[in-house]
Amino acid sequence: MATDAVSLDGAGVAPPRTATFVVWRLLGLMLTLLVTSFLVFASLYVVPGSPIDFLIQGRSPSPATIAAIKKQYGLDQPFLVQYVHWLAGVLHGNFGRSLEYRENVSTLIASRLPTTFSLVLLSAVIILVVGLGAGILGALRAGRSSDKAVLVVVTFFAAIPSFAAAIVLISFFSVRLGLFPTFGAGQGPVDRLYHLTLPAIALSLTFIALVARITRSSMLDVLSREHVEVALSRGLARRTVVRRHVLRNAGGPILTISGLLVAGLLVSSAVVETAFGLDGIGSLLVASVDKLDFPVVQALVLLVVAAFVIINFVVDLAYPLIDPRVKAGDAAR
Repeated sequence: MATDAVSLDGAGVAPPRTATFVVWRLLGLMLTLLVTSFLVFASLYVVPGSPIDFLIQGRSPSPATIAAIKKQYGLDQPFLVQYVHWLAGVLHGNFGRSLEYRENVSTLIASRLPTTFSLVLLSAVIILVVGLGAGILGALRAGRSSDKAVLVVVTFFAAIPSFAAAIVLISFFSVRLGLFPTFGAGQGPVDRLYHLTLPAIALSLTFIALVARITRSSMLDVLSREHVEVALSRGLARRTVVRRHVLRNAGGPILTISGLLVAGLLVSSAVVETAFGLDGIGSLLVASVDKLDFPVVQALVLLVVAAFVIINFVVDLAYPLIDPRVKAGDAAR
């Protein structure tokens, strides 16, 4: 019976079939999320302070009042019972109630998510367009002045932290030139794009450098391979060879790093959102950590980790679509 197994290195080692690979990856994804949920919930008992300390706000209530507060928030139950109840709520979209804002965590996050989603999406577009463009230019002009200029610029970008970039952009484009607003996410698609332009640039710089370097390195590797040299020696146009052979074969590492950067953007957005006064989940996480709002912190950390592992899962599945020579399962090795 025919299978979709191929040799990885020509030594006859057969990778698992695609369906088996997908099933195992799904099981691994669910196990990772389960372990992560336990660690995130357990962090409630590791970090300094406790929900009770936050709720009593430095007062000295009677033992009866403290017992009533514990019962109201389920803190009087054993740890594992609390975890099971919390996990069951999470599976139904209920992350509990914010201690600071006195509203459901799910509702609170849902109200902040559009700003962060818009910021991450705009940043990802800037990163892929500028990063890929710079990497391709550097590879095709390797060793020339334009390649050296690309390397200098991306190295400079990589050395700029997001908060420093935010300060410089606000000082120059908002305060001095008055071209962009200094805070707020705007209303409506056009106004939101206008408000998020500077934050997206501040968030993108480091990742642009990363994508540009990976793209340049991958393309140079493929350009030096024999089949590319043969194609060029046969008279095929360089543009055609680059499009059909080089970009496609170099797409694997670029796709992998692109998946990782999206998850990195979610984490890095906290600094940029705080600097620009944006009401996203990044600034919410910073404020919640500062105020010991445990339910919100647990929910946001779990969501970021879930986004990271799900994006990597999707990247593994998409790898064979970029390079048909690679079957599902090879990319994860």
